[in-house]
Amino acid sequence: MKNYYQPEIETMPLAQLQALQSERLAKQVRFVYDNVAFYHDKMEEAGVKPEDIQGIDDLHKLPFIDKDDLRDQYPYGLLAVPLSDCVRIQSTSGTTGRRVVAFYTQEDIDLWDECCARAIVAAGGTKEDVCHVCYGYGLFTGGPGLNGGSHKVGCLTLPMSSGNTERQLQFMTDLGSTILCCTPSYAANLGEAVNERGIKDKLKLKAGIFGAEPWTEEMRRDIEQSLGIKAYDIYGLTEISGPGVSFECEEQAGMHIQEDHFIAEIIDPKTGEVLPEGEIGELVFTCITKKAFPLLRYRTRDLCRLTRKPCSCGRTHVRMLKPKGRSDDMMIVKGVNVWPSQIETVLLNQGYQANYQIVVDRIGNNDTIEVQVELTPEMAEHPTLPIPAREKKIVSALRSMLGITVNVKVVEPKSIVRSEGKAVRVIDKRHLYQ
Repeated sequence: MKNYYQPEIETMPLAQLQALQSERLAKQVRFVYDNVAFYHDKMEEAGVKPEDIQGIDDLHKLPFIDKDDLRDQYPYGLLAVPLSDCVRIQSTSGTTGRRVVAFYTQEDIDLWDECCARAIVAAGGTKEDVCHVCYGYGLFTGGPGLNGGSHKVGCLTLPMSSGNTERQLQFMTDLGSTILCCTPSYAANLGEAVNERGIKDKLKLKAGIFGAEPWTEEMRRDIEQSLGIKAYDIYGLTEISGPGVSFECEEQAGMHIQEDHFIAEIIDPKTGEVLPEGEIGELVFTCITKKAFPLLRYRTRDLCRLTRKPCSCGRTHVRMLKPKGRSDDMMIVKGVNVWPSQIETVLLNQGYQANYQIVVDRIGNNDTIEVQVELTPEMAEHPTLPIPAREKKIVSALRSMLGITVNVKVVEPKSIVRSEGKAVRVIDKRHLYQ
């Protein structure tokens, strides 16, 4: 069957692609300047006129915006079209402050569906597949995004939403789901449940499309083994549109950014300087086709790097390598930068599953960090090391990785609460003493 994705777009030569981006950027800047008072004023303050932006080489002249700007303009301050032209909103969770509400015209929805359809096809999807979507629906973008993409491809779509693992497994086996879409932490939980019930041979899954939270290569291997699939990464933000901004192909070596809709930059998080290809920095996006809620030079806080190294799949769109973390997720403990992904890598390399929690606290003037990790059922049933020896071994490995001593507590299987959506990995209690 012919692939759904459009080769004239996804395999477009770089010069042609950049010409398309330049044309769309110039039009978008004029549109935003004329229709959003916030942008008009911000550009005026920066001394930038729409005619100064003729193409992508002028992008650096535009000022940045960030999530604080979006919160300050809540709810309608960044709306670029009449409210009557909007057909939907999506929203962030609001767990770190005032919610961000994103608006969509029907054209915006259609383009978003297109991006998610490309992601499904990149994972091997066709209209013969059964796409099992257990991202959350409602205001969260995960469910609606992959649901729309699945329809666009022509898959039979199971709009399961998150939770109720027993029902997920029943539909998965009864209806022969072939593509699973959810958070990686929930995929790990499903894999655990599948193997506990001994039903792996009843599954028809071939691929999984996982995103909405950070996950390591070690976690990918665990999920692939437990579910018998190939696991693909997908990336997106509610502020930009949702999942499908970028996605992995069969090479699994970075996510192709949909450059006909989004321009990506990597900047120094401290200075705002645009960094050369290949350097790690903060990811910045500019929307060049979205109409209701178009963002220019939006600082994501995600840290990664870009590469244009040729890809075996034939797509020419730039790839973003798996984000190292977020500049606002990094913990500073005892003066050392600590990333949850570093801790996860150590735990998975030692044979533990991705069921752990990091608790940061303050005793007096001293910061403490404790990692709680579960025994696997096999470790508990057939112990090869006593618990104190296990903890000592993990402490040593984490010291080598982080450069500081971390307290470790090994707990019984299933004693850490499972996630049915985004996993809560870090509990930082230090703000209680401020």
